[in-house]
Formats: sequence, structure tokens, C-alpha cells
Amino acid sequence: MKKLLLTFALSLFGVMTFAQIEGKWKTIDDETKQAKSIVEIYKKGDQYYGKISQLLVKPANPNCTECKDDRKNRPILGMEIIRGLKKDGSEFTDGTITDPKTGKTYKCTIKREGDKLNVRGYLGISAFGRTQTWQKVN
Repeated sequence: MKKLLLTFALSLFGVMTFAQIEGKWKTIDDETKQAKSIVEIYKKGDQYYGKISQLLVKPANPNCTECKDDRKNRPILGMEIIRGLKKDGSEFTDGTITDPKTGKTYKCTIKREGDKLNVRGYLGISAFGRTQTWQKVN
């Protein structure tokens, strides 16, 4: 009985951690396959946000000169690039993600699969977008 209870508790813990996106993630460029930065995802209220906590590739400009909102001309390091995601079952949706290189902001959905996040940025409908796979940083 103890083994059964322990197995159940561990599987429940596994399910709970599986759906969590909080923590540090290494961003991988979907075109070059190069690791670019470490993004720390955290929760504020019932929403999730992500900021660049480390740059692995030095950008041409350390500031987001192309950003159109409150991030314009702000340092990329420490910049909040993910805003307002909400947990919806096993996905995180209804948020935005900003590409500091282009300054463009896209709708965003994130789904965790083990130690990877599938981060999708898109305009309008999800079919027109790009997905990056980020890796968990221990």
C-alpha cells in the first residue's frame, strides 16, 4: 500500500511540475539553432512573464531600438519579453512575446513537454507564426 501511495504521489508531482513553466530557459533560435539567451519565467498574480536574465550572444545593439512600446531604447538584458500569459489546461495562452532584435510583438502560446518549452509567436492566427523550442536550465 505504501508503494502504491508513493507511486501516486510521485506521479501527481510529475504532472504538476510538467505543466509549470516557471524557471530559467535557454532560448534556441529556430533558424540558426544557436542558443541566444536565458529567459526567466515567473508568475505575477495569475499571469506569467519572462525576462532576459542572461545574453549568450552579444547583440549588435544592447538596447531595443526597434521596440515600439515602453521598452523602446531600454536594455535587452533584463527586458521583459513575455507578458500576460494565462494558464489554460496544459498550455499558456493569451500573452505576448517581443523579439528585441526586430522590436516586433507577437501573440504567444507556450506548451511544456518535459524539459522543453514550445514557444509559439504569431500574428492574428496561430497558423501564421514560428515556434522555438527552449531548453530548461538547471
